[in-house]
Amino acid sequence: GSHDSFSYWVDEKSPVGPDQATAIKRLARISLVRKIMKKWSVTQNLTFKEQLEGGIRYFDLRVSSKPGEIGQEIYFIHGLFGIKVWDGLKEMNSFLEHHPKEVIFLDFNHFYAMDDSHHHFLINRIRSAFESKLCCVECVEYVTLLYMWEKKHQVLIFYHHPLYEEYPFLWPGNKMPAPWANTTNVHKLLQFLETTLEERSRYGTFHVSQAILTPRVKTIARHLIRGLKNTLVHRNLPMILNWVKAQKPGVMGVNIITSDFVELVDFAATVIALNDLLLEEDESAT
Repeated sequence: GSHDSFSYWVDEKSPVGPDQATAIKRLARISLVRKIMKKWSVTQNLTFKEQLEGGIRYFDLRVSSKPGEIGQEIYFIHGLFGIKVWDGLKEMNSFLEHHPKEVIFLDFNHFYAMDDSHHHFLINRIRSAFESKLCCVECVEYVTLLYMWEKKHQVLIFYHHPLYEEYPFLWPGNKMPAPWANTTNVHKLLQFLETTLEERSRYGTFHVSQAILTPRVKTIARHLIRGLKNTLVHRNLPMILNWVKAQKPGVMGVNIITSDFVELVDFAATVIALNDLLLEEDESAT
């Protein structure tokens, strides 16, 4: 999985998003401030298509309307506005058309400046983009690849808003818990990931291990120009990757792992390789 999957492009010319504090919005009237914000808002370099081709299958999505804009168009957002959600969904669907056995998870977990009409608009966009590829809510343990292939489903949508109840193809957010360490310290992060795996529900939900470091205000203030990648990610990714390599998948093990700048190390390949441990278990059992 990728963290803030859509943030490979954000618009430094647009107003600051409604996910930001009032003080930041005032400061961001200065174009230099928006340039600095971009350095800290971008957490991925690859487009959706490039992420998919690189092995990413879980996408962490935050969305917003543009206050003051006529209509109900919805955009990706992380401090600054990204591309239209519709454009991103079409890009993903095009990949799925060419790879009918691939399955993706779209986790819509933050919504800003959206009333019910915006939600219905977005949900209809999701339905229009994927149509019969959408997998309706089912017992998590039933949803194997074989199940998906037999039904020709390729997309699971997680929607962290009460309106999920009105649509059979929207999975509730509580089926995709993603505990967040909220730390700049890599040792605290790895301890948090260990602890949350131990506390993970045995059955009935997926689980996201967010292998990401989060800058504090003072981190940004000290390293304004360097940005997220040069300040926190480059330095700590090797240690995070070593933790990933030591994991086991399956019940009470890792399930989905997300990272920033997924192409900087062999992140996707390393996570995918963990599945071989499940195959080895099957072989030894038989």
